[in-house]
Amino acid sequence: MYNIVIYLYLIGVAIASLFNEKVKKMWRGERQTIKLLREQVDPTAKYVWFHAASLGEFEQGRPLMERLRELHPEYKILLTFFSPSGYEVRKDYKGADIVCYLPLDTIRNSRRFLRTVRPVMAFFIKYEFWYNYFHILQHRGVPVYSVSCIFRKNQIFFRWYGKQYGKVLHCVTKFFVQNEESRQLLHSIGIDASEVVGDTRFDRVLQIRDAAKQLPIVEAFRGNRKTFVAGSSWGPDEDIFIRYFNEHPDWQLIIAPHVISEEHLQQIMSKLNRKTVRYTQTSPEEAANAQCLIIDCFGLLSSIYNYGDVAYVGGGFGVGIHNVLEAAVWNMPVFFGPNNKHFQEAQWLLQSKGGIEISSYDDFKAQMDCLMSSPELIKKLGDVAGRVVEEHTGATQKVIDACW
Repeated sequence: MYNIVIYLYLIGVAIASLFNEKVKKMWRGERQTIKLLREQVDPTAKYVWFHAASLGEFEQGRPLMERLRELHPEYKILLTFFSPSGYEVRKDYKGADIVCYLPLDTIRNSRRFLRTVRPVMAFFIKYEFWYNYFHILQHRGVPVYSVSCIFRKNQIFFRWYGKQYGKVLHCVTKFFVQNEESRQLLHSIGIDASEVVGDTRFDRVLQIRDAAKQLPIVEAFRGNRKTFVAGSSWGPDEDIFIRYFNEHPDWQLIIAPHVISEEHLQQIMSKLNRKTVRYTQTSPEEAANAQCLIIDCFGLLSSIYNYGDVAYVGGGFGVGIHNVLEAAVWNMPVFFGPNNKHFQEAQWLLQSKGGIEISSYDDFKAQMDCLMSSPELIKKLGDVAGRVVEEHTGATQKVIDACW
């Protein structure tokens, strides 16, 4: 049944590639992978394979790859992606010797891929469980590790109808899970090779914080004024915080939307009734006299959070929140929407009071009014958020110690 679904998906991707540029890139990249590997793989080298579905999973795997490179330079690193949004951004990543797409999980693709690379071990980040790849790796005696994974009882592995597919989990040499619930769920289906180590993303955000960029335009915009940073925002998020800050000109507002198409940027600007500038079209002198700064380019958000007093991370009114840790690491309270239940880091922030969940404009207004009236509370909750990040670091070294 799994292979039937995979082949149907393969046909669907082939058809979709005729009409969608993103799917076309993935389709073309997957088809060229074996040729690329045959050209680039060193047959005398020992490869450690890391697979990340997209950019978020890459960020979780990155500290592990870099720590491995530092401690064990005798290995070469192969990094694969499933999504173009990960591959296109990180195809030139210098921490890996080879970066490519992962061919879809058919039996033929799996055999060709593994016959070409012959990895000595494999690391799959978070949710990646490919049935054919895992079974062939197991058959070849290659250790398979699942890193920063998290399980919930409603997942297919733990349902009566998912027992057949659930066999893929028994191919994993060891699971490095984020929480105790995940370890207990694995135990319930007869898997005890697991360890609670947390999430490697906590290690990564510390790296990002330490490498933060100085941004003269943002610095001039902030000045000595209180600043609210909204990162990875979507329309429903923007409707809430823009309405509030239109009525509170005493705070500066930075918006770094998730989508930076011209259409979306114009939508944001149409909602604002404050003096607004765009990052790529302004100067430090002009930004210093503005009240709202729109970040209309990628790659700056993690550094921009450094200039905020309070943060909002978008996505919580859609498919799920984006990276709250990038904001929390700068010791400030973090707002986010209600779709956060599947994000362990958000739950830790909520439990500590460093994170603030809102479900409506009225929620947001009440919480922001409270913070605005008490600078001491902003600092207190910000310090709590920062401690949550600090207290949950160390997963990378735990994985390294267990595997070598």
